[in-house]
Amino acid sequence: MLWELIGSGAAVLTMFGFVPQILKIHKTQSVADVSLGMLLQFCLGIFLWLLYGLHIHDNILIVANAVSFFSLIVAIGLFIKYRKVR
Repeated sequence: MLWELIGSGAAVLTMFGFVPQILKIHKTQSVADVSLGMLLQFCLGIFLWLLYGLHIHDNILIVANAVSFFSLIVAIGLFIKYRKVR
């Protein structure tokens, strides 16, 4: 039971880890200090964790990584919207 609480806590922190960045991008309409490579790499890693969670039928992994994946897709969408074309 203790490990389920620890896993759930980690899941909540991970799920909403990019929300502050998303809010900052939206507020400033700037992605000058955001790395697209990092967002894409993290998105791929989260997607692979999601697939793994589906494979082993672990609801904590599935929900946490599905929400994280969605938030990263939002961040990537904002990156594309607000990047400055040179």
